[in-house]
Amino acid sequence: MRAGLIVLCLGYVLSQFFRAFLAVLAPMLERDLGVGADDLSFASGLWFVAFAAMQIPVGWALDRIGPRRTASVLLALGGGGGAAIFALAQGAGHVNLAMLLIGVGCSPVLMASYYIFARQFPPARFATLAALMLGVGSVGNLVASWPMAVAAELMGWRAALAGLAALSAAVAAGLAVFVRDPAAPEGEARGSVLDLLRMPVLWVIFPLMFVGYAPSAALRGLWIGPYMGDVFALSTAQIGQATLVMGVAMIAGTLCYGPLDRIFRTHKWVIFTGNAAAALAALALAATVGQGVALSLVLFAAVGFFGASFPVIIAHARSFFPPHLAGRGVTLLNLFGIGGVGVAQFVSGPIQAAAVSAGGTENGYMVLFGFFGAVHLAGVLVYLASRDSGRDTCGETGR
Repeated sequence: MRAGLIVLCLGYVLSQFFRAFLAVLAPMLERDLGVGADDLSFASGLWFVAFAAMQIPVGWALDRIGPRRTASVLLALGGGGGAAIFALAQGAGHVNLAMLLIGVGCSPVLMASYYIFARQFPPARFATLAALMLGVGSVGNLVASWPMAVAAELMGWRAALAGLAALSAAVAAGLAVFVRDPAAPEGEARGSVLDLLRMPVLWVIFPLMFVGYAPSAALRGLWIGPYMGDVFALSTAQIGQATLVMGVAMIAGTLCYGPLDRIFRTHKWVIFTGNAAAALAALALAATVGQGVALSLVLFAAVGFFGASFPVIIAHARSFFPPHLAGRGVTLLNLFGIGGVGVAQFVSGPIQAAAVSAGGTENGYMVLFGFFGAVHLAGVLVYLASRDSGRDTCGETGR
């Protein structure tokens, strides 16, 4: 199982890479294919929507056929095939198709590992293990920044994507060989995602899950690149360095969040405090558009760091799942989290474009960042009505 988790982590590195690499390729893709920031926003949204739409069938597959076949087949066909199409792209339509397929291919990887954690480890360790997987896998976020910019400049973005197609196929083969499916749970195994949707305790967690990851993922995955280029005229390499800083902040935040529920013996207040800080950082970014590269970068990093509560929110909700619905439970939460990013990417392009038309470039980014901050803050306020987990799920007694 250790080897299987290592390969799953490599697969998640690819997943993190594919959701973030468009930011540094934006100038090249506009030059070579004529696709602008709004086109890339739509393509990025397709990745997240495809990823989210797959969570229900992925959850069923994890519970019924196991993580080995689920993750290996989808990553090979979607990740490898989508990257190959991207390498051959001739326009926005090909980019959209490629991102759609890549989203399908990446959809089971993290949830396969979370399924294994939920089924084979004590509940009190779930958040720490989930954050560790997310944090280590987020190296892909870093590779998608400055290193990707350098690779694209040295060998061309097409060659880089062709290499990623081959790498995706190789990792998929590793998943098929090394991942081991957990034993089936004892007792009654009937049920569906509808049983989870009938639980009122989850419905005050869903809104924050829907909006909490969207600002950091959307800004890091796309908007930091056009913003730094349009407002401060940074080069591709400099944009890569800026995205690297935000990526490091997101990894640091994920690793810091991991043990906090066990330290403070609460999921709710760890999540509330961090997400409130992230929302305020996004609003501060909106209020200071154009006031300096350093200040903007600090605020981007703050959004990334404090917005990295994704695994702890899943741990909070997971404490209410019955064992036989562990796979469908974690994927349902992931549907809300990733789906929220997809929706945000779809609407953020038109919002920014309309604001630019109304008041210029800086106004466009002010409205965009204000949108992310306001929506995130609304989700935080709804979350205040949530019920905290018991000590056995985040304290010493659960070990």
